[in-house]
Amino acid sequence: MNQSQSPWLKHFIQIGEGNNLPFEQAGAQTLESINTLFKQCNAPYSGMPPATLKEAIYNSELAQVEPLEQVIKQATELIAKNSIMVQHPHCIAHLHTPPLISSVLAEFYIAVLNQSMDSWDQASSATYLEQFIIDWLVKTYSMGNQADGVFTSGGTQSNLMGLLLARDWFANKHSSHNIQQDGLPDYGHKMRIICSDKTHFTVQKSASLMGLGERAVVCVKTNQQGQMDCDDLRQTITALNDSGLLPIAVVATAGTTDHGAIDDLQSIVEISHKNALWCHVDSAYGGALILSEKHKSRLKGIESADSVSVDFHKLFYQTISCGALIVKDKHHFNSLLHHADYLNREGDELPNLVDKSIATTKRFDALKMFMTLKSVGANTLGKMYDRLLALTLDVAEMIKQNNHFELCCDPLLSTVLFRLSPSYQTNLTDAQFNQLHQRLRLHLLTTGQAVIAETKVDGKLYLKFTLLNPCLTLSDFDSLFNTIESNAKLLIEKGL
Repeated sequence: MNQSQSPWLKHFIQIGEGNNLPFEQAGAQTLESINTLFKQCNAPYSGMPPATLKEAIYNSELAQVEPLEQVIKQATELIAKNSIMVQHPHCIAHLHTPPLISSVLAEFYIAVLNQSMDSWDQASSATYLEQFIIDWLVKTYSMGNQADGVFTSGGTQSNLMGLLLARDWFANKHSSHNIQQDGLPDYGHKMRIICSDKTHFTVQKSASLMGLGERAVVCVKTNQQGQMDCDDLRQTITALNDSGLLPIAVVATAGTTDHGAIDDLQSIVEISHKNALWCHVDSAYGGALILSEKHKSRLKGIESADSVSVDFHKLFYQTISCGALIVKDKHHFNSLLHHADYLNREGDELPNLVDKSIATTKRFDALKMFMTLKSVGANTLGKMYDRLLALTLDVAEMIKQNNHFELCCDPLLSTVLFRLSPSYQTNLTDAQFNQLHQRLRLHLLTTGQAVIAETKVDGKLYLKFTLLNPCLTLSDFDSLFNTIESNAKLLIEKGL
């Protein structure tokens, strides 16, 4: 088909030689725009006031069709230039990493090939590659010969799947009840999921989506550094059983969002299994330490968990989204299996990954990890974490030596919690002092000076650094602390 036969050919990538000039031109223009954007970047955010940015975006007239060349310019000027620049050293708020070049380039293949990871006839080589990377992941975490996994969109989906499998496993074990076929059993309202009070909120969200309700989640206390109290865990399990309730699973965390705390995984797994409970480990943040020769011992016990969440778009430095769930016994995936005649027919000899996923259409994200492992290497990633954790301790020491700030606690992973020193609280109530920190964070963000986070510990609001970029240096933090201090004084002078 030539250009005269269809007016729409220019909008699609074409098969055959000499048919893709529009794609080549648009691609070159986009790449040049991105290169220019990064060359000129001097702040983590442009500083455009939020209301102004919203108005500019909503003033875009979608009914007005323009040449792609012009649209690329608009996307650069309006969207890209006003995005949060995760590569900037003063963008240090969330578990939001700068992606590796290998992952970005993999996205080119993922986008243009547009494989759908539900059935082999939609993703031939991609199906085998995803399983190949899952097999590597299972071996890396020493999960055993019966283990298996599947790629997910990230920790939220992985945690949901892990707890969903736990719920179905428990019902089958407890009363031979098949939730997949018959729904929740009559004792469903008694089921309980146990986690710490620092566990990610997706545990509550998962309980809600599973029909158990958020009140089915029982939180045990943590120590000052945010690690689960194993004695309280034992007491909680006993108390639930004595009350006639049915604990079904314990969720341990390898890297809490607030503190970066890694629970005593081995003890928690042992306690769970001693009480015939499923143990799920949310290692979305800290699970990457498995690649560090120096720090992987901190994950001891994870290999015995029943299910584990892994986020590649965190410390594996992959583009969003990219995660996985691995399970100790692959047969538990059977509770997700449903045959559809048009898709994954019963008796089909070819592998269809939808058999073990709650998603049907799914991205070919495994290619990103493949290209990263081949071009960067697992050993290099591990050394990046060693550097990152050492830098985190140095930053914490900087805070200890700076009389303008106080440290919440010694960091366990790569999260640093701190606040202004009490000398700044003169004539301010505790509530006003908390408000000062909140306004300080927002002011730094909306003026484009720094992107940092905040959280509360024992009623006190702390500022939070989440160190993820192994290319950062201590000099980056010298300037950042100066920026925070000067803006705090400015806000105080203005009366908050």
